[in-house]
Amino acid sequence: MRTLLVIGIGAGDPGHLTLGAIDALRSADVVIALDKGEQKADLLQARRTVVDAHSPGIPIIAVTDPERDRNPSDYRAEVRRWHGERARLLSEAIVGETDPDGTAAFLVWGDPSLYDSTLRIIDRMREETGLECVVRVIPGITALQALTAAHAITANRIGEPIHVTTGRLLPATSAADRRNCFVMLDGGTTWNEVAGPDTYMYWGAYLGTPEQILRAGFVEDIGDEVAALKCTLRDSHGWIMDTYLLRELDAR
Repeated sequence: MRTLLVIGIGAGDPGHLTLGAIDALRSADVVIALDKGEQKADLLQARRTVVDAHSPGIPIIAVTDPERDRNPSDYRAEVRRWHGERARLLSEAIVGETDPDGTAAFLVWGDPSLYDSTLRIIDRMREETGLECVVRVIPGITALQALTAAHAITANRIGEPIHVTTGRLLPATSAADRRNCFVMLDGGTTWNEVAGPDTYMYWGAYLGTPEQILRAGFVEDIGDEVAALKCTLRDSHGWIMDTYLLRELDAR
């Protein structure tokens, strides 16, 4: 039976891989990756950098990512359709590129448990394409950890919980949950929509890569600047990955 390795590779730095992740990568016959096109070629190249650093010679099989409607009338239905098409294409690549008892690896940004669809897509492969496989998951450093390390801060204050959400859901987040609120997958600049005069932001883009860039300050002071910077960076790179922590501070 085939083995699928789902390996968390951190936020982009080859040094983020654990020893267990390196061992797993070295045991793979191939790496399967989604090719998101020329605008996001950096993402595929980053995976090549990780492979070259820790297991040179393992082939990377790039599968063209199917198109997705970014502004659907039914978000969840569109994501399910998109994942189903991904599952079909990836299953075909795995069967075509490995022996029946071979090993294929997926290199997942951050950790496979946090805002990543790889494990759900593997479930779809099993259910919808009949792929028989054993799955092993190797955890990785999340963007949240990379962000707090880059800013040299803790994720929470003494005795306080943390909240993790997306940019799309941030406006519905309560004030209590925004005491220590990590935001991922923000396609816009939602910090400006929810911040009050005492909202502090720790922001980072391209975390763990040579292009890493950080900003910190009260949102009312830096929010517009970071919004403009994000737009510039997206235009320059063709894509952006940013993560931020919103923290409500005592009145100034």
